[in-house]
Amino acid sequence: MKRQAPNPRELLDLVGFKKPQLDGRRRRLDAALTIEDLRLIAKRRTPRAAFDYTDGSAEGEISLARARQAFSDVEFHPSILRDVSKVDTSTTIFGGPSALPFGIAPTGFTRLMQTEGEEAGAGAAGAAGIPFTLSTLGTTTIEGVKAANPTGRNWFQLYVMRKREISYGLVERAAAAGFDTLMFTVDTPIAGARLRDKRNGFSIPPQLTVSTVLDTATRPGWWFDFLTTRKLEFASLTETGGTVGELLDYAMDPSIDYDDLAEIRGMWPGKLVVKGVQNVEDSRRLADLGVDGIVLSNHGGRQLDRAPIPFHLLPQVVREVGRDTEVAVDTGIMNGADVVASIAMGARFTLVGRAYLYGLMAGGRAGVDRAIAILSDQVVRTMKLLQVTSVEELTPAHVTQLQRLAPRPLGS
Repeated sequence: MKRQAPNPRELLDLVGFKKPQLDGRRRRLDAALTIEDLRLIAKRRTPRAAFDYTDGSAEGEISLARARQAFSDVEFHPSILRDVSKVDTSTTIFGGPSALPFGIAPTGFTRLMQTEGEEAGAGAAGAAGIPFTLSTLGTTTIEGVKAANPTGRNWFQLYVMRKREISYGLVERAAAAGFDTLMFTVDTPIAGARLRDKRNGFSIPPQLTVSTVLDTATRPGWWFDFLTTRKLEFASLTETGGTVGELLDYAMDPSIDYDDLAEIRGMWPGKLVVKGVQNVEDSRRLADLGVDGIVLSNHGGRQLDRAPIPFHLLPQVVREVGRDTEVAVDTGIMNGADVVASIAMGARFTLVGRAYLYGLMAGGRAGVDRAIAILSDQVVRTMKLLQVTSVEELTPAHVTQLQRLAPRPLGS
């Protein structure tokens, strides 16, 4: 083989030099290729108590681990030789459009994670053409979310509280602000045992301890934002002191029942969806009552530990009520492939909570935009590799739920 000296001009044709990104936030977010990447950035930049509140779940955190494992235990079945140069990710849910088959789930205390909070989530959702859901325990008002997402779809998640008049007032405000869907949450008669929060002494507002101060020293950016922006408070509650568990116990009411559902139905002019359904029988009863939708959810594993896995429940619930009621699912979704698998198994829609919050903590509004872009890219790529051109083409034939956990026969 004859060798020659390298020609600098030829090297320039073969090798390009990447322009350096001087914006540190942009550089961090561009390097994040998965939601897990955003999670690791968020962990580095957020005080432990706030991060653990987002990242953790109830007791032994078994429910969340099982939900995520269920998505890992998916086997896809692609078709071949189909033109997938273009795919349509849009869908309709609860009477309106969404550009993607997922939306942002309701999350409480959001401005504690990062001060842009719900406004960042609502603005990013509006820009992406997907719905945003505001929590009763949100830190931005109903009207503030509407201002951040004036032309997009806004949903409101409702806890029926001990003081019913507070809940009724929120329903009226959400309707007046043009929110089109109300999510009546039914899996929180009391607060779950969030052990990370108890160990961290997590409270609203944050309480300074020696460990808090030491943790702060390595995360000055978070504290600068916290101390130089508007006061952190619950936009819908006047009682803001105490631990998170105490606040939840104040907000929740273990006496709520189907009469409360009927009362709210009579007040609400838009679509009524029940969130936190965890068995087939309740799904059937709700469908018979004429609710517009149900969300199969175990509250992100944050209430009853060892709760049913929503993704595993999905096929049977859809068979029972899917013709009459739209079924959505959440808990454990960390990848666009999880979204695609859920739609294939019959869900009309999915909701992401932690995935959005990791982006928020990693980079504010830009981080939420990045989280949505990551999930969107994964949805598109998975659909193209399955060789389907629209969400409507996804069917159970595209997915097998591999079995890891199975009930033990009674009496054995």
